[in-house]
Amino acid sequence: MTFLPKWLTFLKGKEVIIANAVIAILTIGGQQLFSFFTFSCPCHVGQNLIYGLAFLGVPALILLIVGYALNNQTWRLIMGKRPHFERVTSSNRLLKCKLVCFVLCSITGRALVAPVTWLAVTLINGSYYICAVSEYVPVYYYGAAPNVTASERSRILATFPCSQLVPPELTRARDEVILLLRYQSQVAGWLLIAVVVITVFLSYCLASCFSPLSFLHFRYWSSYVHNEQELFDEAAEQHSRLYAMQHVRKFFGFVPGSENVREIRIPSLREWQAISGLAFLKRVDEEHYDYSLLHDWALKERASGKYLRIDEDPGIITQL
Repeated sequence: MTFLPKWLTFLKGKEVIIANAVIAILTIGGQQLFSFFTFSCPCHVGQNLIYGLAFLGVPALILLIVGYALNNQTWRLIMGKRPHFERVTSSNRLLKCKLVCFVLCSITGRALVAPVTWLAVTLINGSYYICAVSEYVPVYYYGAAPNVTASERSRILATFPCSQLVPPELTRARDEVILLLRYQSQVAGWLLIAVVVITVFLSYCLASCFSPLSFLHFRYWSSYVHNEQELFDEAAEQHSRLYAMQHVRKFFGFVPGSENVREIRIPSLREWQAISGLAFLKRVDEEHYDYSLLHDWALKERASGKYLRIDEDPGIITQL
């Protein structure tokens, strides 16, 4: 009997945590590159807020949508259907609602990893926040209150993220404003991280308290689900390959990898046209579907037609 190394045994069952850590690290790296190559505050009244919030929120929204889309559980929830013969009762309906809520929370938790990481990192960095709210800082707090109109003051404040545009007499005020805004942004970032960590920890605690399974039983169940999915994927891959092989053999007269092929089938023009084009999932009856045009042809047509005998050595054909 072979035993897994200790580090593999430790990591087994923690695939979700590892995946979330990898997503967070990739998001941090992507954010740094994104900021370095693309972010440049316009330093203009009315544009700073839109620009800063766009860079802060839009990537987070995109990452959230991508997180939902890449989760298989999302499509299981959307495409899953109740069997028509199942009797609908109030207890079944309540159980299904609980299951849907649990799956939605699980999906959302996984999908929020990247956008929350993005928001936390950008807030700790501070550049987006400084650009967005610089024009709304009361500059007279810092001993620099030029005798100008409110609109002119807003225009001056909007230039604070761009040091080269700030008048020399406002350099000190600009530095103090930037420090204040960076402080606010970083505090908000760390508060966001703290809230997320506490929420995740309490969620796991509550889920464990209300779970009908013991700790070891839960570990066993998690291992079973993981192994079942792996085995199912392997079986589905092999099953679909064997099933497709029957249709390919019917069309060509042999399948790839066959040894001592003595003859091949020459498909007719009509048959080539029948399997060409866009393939859509086609319902045959209440229980079966056609998965492709070749599948549809193989079920409907006889494998008659012209056959060509192969006289050459199969080994030479393989080398060619």
